[in-house]
Amino acid sequence: ASINYLTTHQLQEQVISETTAKYQAPENCVSLNVPTINTPIWGNISPGIRAQELKILKLLTSGITAFARSVDGVDMMEEQQDALALFCNAQYEISCLRKSSIRPTLNPKFAGLCKASATPSPNLLFGDNLPKQVKDLDDEAKAVGMIKPPS
Repeated sequence: ASINYLTTHQLQEQVISETTAKYQAPENCVSLNVPTINTPIWGNISPGIRAQELKILKLLTSGITAFARSVDGVDMMEEQQDALALFCNAQYEISCLRKSSIRPTLNPKFAGLCKASATPSPNLLFGDNLPKQVKDLDDEAKAVGMIKPPS
Protein backbone atom coordinates (compact mmCIF):
# COMPACT_ATOMS: atom_id res chain seq x y z
CA ALA A 1 0.00 0.00 0.00
CA SER A 2 1.17 3.52 -0.70
CA ILE A 3 2.02 6.08 1.97
CA ASN A 4 -0.74 8.39 0.69
CA TYR A 5 -3.31 5.62 1.09
CA LEU A 6 -2.07 4.55 4.52
CA THR A 7 -2.16 8.08 5.90
CA THR A 8 -5.74 8.68 4.78
CA HIS A 9 -7.39 5.32 5.50
CA GLN A 10 -7.79 3.40 8.72
CA LEU A 11 -6.33 -0.10 8.85
CA GLN A 12 -8.72 -2.95 9.60
CA GLU A 13 -8.64 -4.08 13.24
CA GLN A 14 -7.44 -7.55 12.19
CA VAL A 15 -4.48 -6.06 10.30
CA ILE A 16 -3.62 -3.88 13.29
CA SER A 17 -3.84 -6.83 15.69
CA GLU A 18 -1.73 -9.12 13.52
CA THR A 19 0.89 -6.46 12.85
CA THR A 20 1.24 -5.18 16.41
CA ALA A 21 1.51 -8.76 17.70
CA LYS A 22 4.69 -9.17 15.63
CA TYR A 23 6.47 -6.18 17.17
CA GLN A 24 6.64 -6.30 20.95
CA ALA A 25 9.36 -4.13 22.46
CA PRO A 26 12.40 -6.13 23.56
CA GLU A 27 12.81 -6.52 27.32
CA ASN A 28 16.20 -4.78 27.28
CA CYS A 29 14.74 -1.57 25.80
CA VAL A 30 12.02 -0.39 28.17
CA SER A 31 12.00 3.09 26.68
CA LEU A 32 10.46 1.69 23.49
CA ASN A 33 7.32 0.98 25.48
CA VAL A 34 4.89 3.86 25.68
CA PRO A 35 4.45 4.70 29.39
CA THR A 36 1.27 3.30 30.94
CA ILE A 37 -0.97 5.38 33.18
CA ASN A 38 -0.24 4.98 36.87
CA THR A 39 -2.79 2.68 38.52
CA PRO A 40 -4.36 5.26 40.90
CA ILE A 41 -5.05 7.60 37.97
CA TRP A 42 -6.14 4.80 35.59
CA GLY A 43 -8.92 3.89 38.01
CA ASN A 44 -10.35 7.41 37.84
CA ILE A 45 -10.48 8.05 34.10
CA SER A 46 -13.41 7.38 31.84
CA PRO A 47 -13.74 4.17 29.82
CA GLY A 48 -13.49 6.23 26.61
CA ILE A 49 -10.09 7.62 27.53
CA ARG A 50 -8.98 4.14 28.65
CA ALA A 51 -9.86 2.67 25.24
CA GLN A 52 -7.95 5.46 23.45
CA GLU A 53 -4.98 4.91 25.74
CA LEU A 54 -4.76 1.19 25.06
CA LYS A 55 -4.90 1.71 21.30
CA ILE A 56 -2.23 4.44 21.37
CA LEU A 57 0.04 2.29 23.53
CA LYS A 58 -0.15 -0.69 21.23
CA LEU A 59 0.22 1.20 17.94
CA LEU A 60 3.03 3.51 18.93
CA THR A 61 5.11 0.88 20.72
CA SER A 62 4.75 -1.57 17.85
CA GLY A 63 5.48 1.06 15.19
CA ILE A 64 8.69 2.29 16.82
CA THR A 65 9.77 -1.29 17.57
CA ALA A 66 9.16 -2.41 13.98
CA PHE A 67 11.19 0.51 12.64
CA ALA A 68 14.00 0.00 15.16
CA ARG A 69 14.24 -3.68 14.19
CA SER A 70 14.36 -2.80 10.50
CA VAL A 71 17.57 -0.79 10.82
CA ASP A 72 21.08 -1.67 11.89
CA GLY A 73 21.75 0.45 14.97
CA VAL A 74 25.42 0.78 14.02
CA ASP A 75 25.22 1.77 10.37
CA MET A 76 22.00 3.77 10.09
CA MET A 77 21.69 6.23 7.24
CA GLU A 78 21.05 9.83 8.22
CA GLU A 79 17.43 9.53 7.07
CA GLN A 80 16.91 6.49 9.29
CA GLN A 81 18.43 8.29 12.28
CA ASP A 82 16.18 11.28 11.59
CA ALA A 83 13.10 9.06 11.21
CA LEU A 84 13.82 7.25 14.48
CA ALA A 85 14.41 10.55 16.29
CA LEU A 86 11.12 11.91 14.93
CA PHE A 87 9.20 8.75 15.93
CA CYS A 88 10.64 8.91 19.43
CA ASN A 89 9.82 12.61 19.68
CA ALA A 90 6.27 11.80 18.55
CA GLN A 91 6.09 9.34 21.45
CA TYR A 92 7.18 12.12 23.83
CA GLU A 93 4.70 14.62 22.37
CA ILE A 94 1.87 12.08 22.51
CA SER A 95 2.71 11.41 26.16
CA CYS A 96 2.33 15.16 26.80
CA LEU A 97 -1.03 15.17 24.98
CA ARG A 98 -2.14 12.12 26.96
CA LYS A 99 -1.39 13.95 30.21
CA SER A 100 -3.28 16.97 28.93
CA SER A 101 -6.35 14.89 28.07
CA ILE A 102 -6.34 13.35 31.56
CA ARG A 103 -5.86 16.66 33.38
CA PRO A 104 -9.60 17.54 33.55
CA THR A 105 -10.27 14.27 35.40
CA LEU A 106 -7.85 15.18 38.21
CA ASN A 107 -8.35 17.31 41.28
CA PRO A 108 -7.20 20.83 40.19
CA LYS A 109 -4.52 21.00 42.90
CA PHE A 110 -2.81 18.04 41.21
CA ALA A 111 -2.78 19.58 37.73
CA GLY A 112 1.00 19.94 38.09
CA LEU A 113 1.27 16.19 37.45
CA CYS A 114 0.28 16.93 33.85
CA LYS A 115 3.11 19.34 33.04
CA ALA A 116 5.26 18.20 30.15
CA SER A 117 8.38 18.59 32.29
CA ALA A 118 6.98 16.53 35.18
CA THR A 119 9.09 13.47 36.01
CA PRO A 120 9.71 11.57 32.79
CA SER A 121 9.61 7.79 33.11
CA PRO A 122 9.89 5.06 30.50
CA ASN A 123 7.30 2.96 32.36
CA LEU A 124 4.65 5.21 33.92
CA LEU A 125 3.10 8.31 32.39
CA PHE A 126 3.06 10.22 35.68
CA GLY A 127 6.47 9.04 36.89
CA ASP A 128 7.73 6.26 39.10
CA ASN A 129 7.01 8.04 42.38
CA LEU A 130 3.42 9.28 42.09
CA PRO A 131 2.69 9.29 45.86
CA LYS A 132 5.64 11.63 46.51
CA GLN A 133 4.61 13.94 43.68
CA VAL A 134 1.02 14.06 44.99
CA LYS A 135 2.25 14.80 48.54
CA ASP A 136 4.55 17.57 47.24
CA LEU A 137 1.72 19.15 45.23
CA ASP A 138 -0.64 18.87 48.21
CA ASP A 139 1.95 20.53 50.47
CA GLU A 140 2.45 23.25 47.85
CA ALA A 141 -1.31 23.88 47.64
CA LYS A 142 -1.52 24.16 51.43
CA ALA A 143 1.40 26.60 51.52
CA VAL A 144 -0.14 28.76 48.80
CA GLY A 145 -3.43 28.71 50.71
CA MET A 146 -1.67 29.97 53.81
CA ILE A 147 -0.02 32.93 52.07
CA LYS A 148 -3.03 33.97 49.98
CA PRO A 149 -4.97 36.88 51.44
CA PRO A 150 -8.53 36.01 52.59
CA SER A 151 -11.21 36.74 50.00
